[in-house]
Order: sequence, then C-alpha cells, then structure tokens
Amino acid sequence: MIIHPLKPIYDKNSKILILGSFPSKISREYDFYYANPTNRFWKIMSKLFDIELSSIESKVDLLYKNHIALWDVIYSCEIAGSSDLSIKNVIPNDIDKILNNSMVKTIFVTGKAAFKYYNKYLKDKLNIEAILLPSSSSANASFSLESLIEKYKVIIEYLK
Repeated sequence: MIIHPLKPIYDKNSKILILGSFPSKISREYDFYYANPTNRFWKIMSKLFDIELSSIESKVDLLYKNHIALWDVIYSCEIAGSSDLSIKNVIPNDIDKILNNSMVKTIFVTGKAAFKYYNKYLKDKLNIEAILLPSSSSANASFSLESLIEKYKVIIEYLK
C-alpha cells in the first residue's frame, strides 16, 4: 500500500477542484503534482492563463490566484510504478475537508481512472457530478497539447 504523500493545494477562495487519480512515481519522488516532465498538465495551465510556469512556487501561485484547488481522488492504493491500470485496494481521499473550507462547487477529474474512482467512491457521498477532462499524461497520445488545451478551456467558465 502506498499512501498519498502530497497535501492538497487550496484555500478558502478556491472555486473549482481538479482531481487526478494518484501521483505518479516521479510526482511522489519530487513531492509535487504532475512532476513528470512529459506530463502536459502544467503546459496546459501555462497556456490557459498565459503565464510562464518555471518553478513549483509559480505553479502554486497560479492555482491560488485563479481559485483552483488541486488534489487526487485516491488516498492510498497498491500501484505498480505510475500505471493507473494497476491500481488496486483503493481508499479515497477525504474531499470534504476541501469542500467545507472553500467555495468549491465544481469538480473536474483528469482522466478515466480518476473519473472511475471518483464515481465509485466519492460521487454519492459528495453529491457532486464530476466533469471529465482528458488525461494530461503523455501516455494519452490520442490528444495533442492543442486539443488538451481546448478541452481544458471549460474550467475558465467555472472560474468566472
């Protein structure tokens, strides 16, 4: 069993929550979300908000300034490396602590695994339908960076 090592990023002004499934091996090693240089999450955010993201601090600042909370669906699981397909014995994160201490009303999930585990463990408890975004992983080769940016633009509407 691996326990999620990263704290959620949010504050009382967060309006949307973006959930992944579980941090990749590289993210766990670097102690930050989407740390694998081939993952396109931060490239997407950089384009959406027209800002250079060159450090962890700049990424965290972008989230706070734009009222975005970031975490993952899974608190602990068995996982082989970074493969979402290998995930077993899931214990979900306590998303309530974000919802009770922020203005979050909309939840987005990045990828089919996050969507599957959100719907299985959290949807009924939270009574919030999650909006599925495509995975930003480089393993999701069916989406170019440009097409991911187009799909992720929907979050801008929820931040207004």
